[in-house]
Amino acid sequence: MVISFELDAKTEQRLKKLAMRTGKKLDVHLRELIAYGIEDLEDLYLAESTMQRVTSGTEPIHSSEQVRKNLGLAD
Repeated sequence: MVISFELDAKTEQRLKKLAMRTGKKLDVHLRELIAYGIEDLEDLYLAESTMQRVTSGTEPIHSSEQVRKNLGLAD
């Protein structure tokens, strides 16, 4: 898939410096950024979704004391 977008000058310079320091091509770094960025976004959206359910009372929550007891770790 080919995707085209513009970077701001500061980001472009940072990316070029990184490529020069590492000896890797720009597209290698861009693919890595996208791969890691997708993971971060997925984590962020999952956390936000879970927090909304907690706030609305539809997500069960457990105290650390309850968790330790359920795992047989209570004192």
